[in-house]
Amino acid sequence: MERFFKRLTGISVIALASVISGLAQTPATTPAPAAKEKKVKDQGEYDLFTAVTKETDPAKKLALLNTWKEKYPDSDYKLDRLQFMLLTYQQLNQPAKMIDTAKEILALEPKDIQALYWITTLTPTQGNTSADALDLGEKAANGLLVAEKPATVSDDAWKTAKTQTDAIAYSTLGWIANIRKNYDVAETNFKKSLEINPTAAQVSYWLGNVILAEKKPERQAEALYDIARASSYDGTGSLTPDGRKTIDTYLTKAYKTLHGDESGLAEFKAQAKASALPPPNFHIETAAEVAAKKDEDLKKTNPQLVMWLGIKGNLAGADGQTYFDGSMKGAAVPKLKGWLVSAKPAVKSKELLVNMEGKDESGANVTLKLVGSEGTPLALTGKPEVGVEIEFEGVPDSFTKQPFMVTFNVEKAKITGLKVDAVAPAHRPVHKKAS
Repeated sequence: MERFFKRLTGISVIALASVISGLAQTPATTPAPAAKEKKVKDQGEYDLFTAVTKETDPAKKLALLNTWKEKYPDSDYKLDRLQFMLLTYQQLNQPAKMIDTAKEILALEPKDIQALYWITTLTPTQGNTSADALDLGEKAANGLLVAEKPATVSDDAWKTAKTQTDAIAYSTLGWIANIRKNYDVAETNFKKSLEINPTAAQVSYWLGNVILAEKKPERQAEALYDIARASSYDGTGSLTPDGRKTIDTYLTKAYKTLHGDESGLAEFKAQAKASALPPPNFHIETAAEVAAKKDEDLKKTNPQLVMWLGIKGNLAGADGQTYFDGSMKGAAVPKLKGWLVSAKPAVKSKELLVNMEGKDESGANVTLKLVGSEGTPLALTGKPEVGVEIEFEGVPDSFTKQPFMVTFNVEKAKITGLKVDAVAPAHRPVHKKAS
């Protein structure tokens, strides 16, 4: 019984069932009050009726109800008997029998709230997507939405129950529309359900998948919000821990695909956990938008790196050598910045190896060949300090794609930021003259 009810989502179904039972036409506990309109056929029916009302074991009660039905198929208490059977099948965890019994009740009383409620509630759980089953669920859900307050029920009790039944009705209508691939209708109904009952995590998950099914890239962030809600919310109406974990695995992958990495994911899930529906104009930056924003920021903070990345992109392409020979070799290049990785040789260096993309990047991608003003090779007078950022202005001399390396001829005077430690002169041994 408990396992069956855990499959029902959106509200505490057992609690709501008791509310519905109180609002609906309940089976009579004795035939006497209805004597003016209903009569038992004989003492035998009276005895069966009485036995049914007193029996507490659902299996035994069902046997008595079937006996009653076989012996008195046209009883004046046919509707009461069906309502007893509906509640008994509920206790026995037989949802298919509940639906069949509810259909019989509606044939006699089309506005019976219990019958409408159970067909509406059970339709998404049974996996029956036949046209007849969907039509039945749709009719019941719409009937539940327009159900009228029983005369014996207080306004406050009715308001509470009606709010909850409306949420279930809209979620079922959304589920049916989704099965029929009417995604816009499904979305509308799921949202109405969540507006009434924001704790229905299953409905949030359905809503997210419906929006994805519409295949509108501009709405992907909205869909992921609903899915994040289903994976993050852990209060009343939440999915099982295993269910949330499975959804979260999918969410993480989808978020990384959209955004480019997991940055902001924790905050995003916390936001979804706190509110069932996203705020107006909700948006997750796409990987392309993040990259474009970084490019804009980089242009402002490090335009020289942007220039280098443009150069590198052209050189790394299929026509890189052609680009170098035709556009770079022998032509002055504006000032560039990089980080000194090493020098050759380490002392009195003639070449400086530079990484242009950051202090923490591994390996060099530029070689600076030191030359004099006439272009002749030149060496430093000391030992250059590695790990410092330098700025240089040089003339491209050569290029290789594998390994990637651009070589510049650079005058020492056109390098700034370079730190060269003086090297003590070597001490030569003093030779004494022979006496």
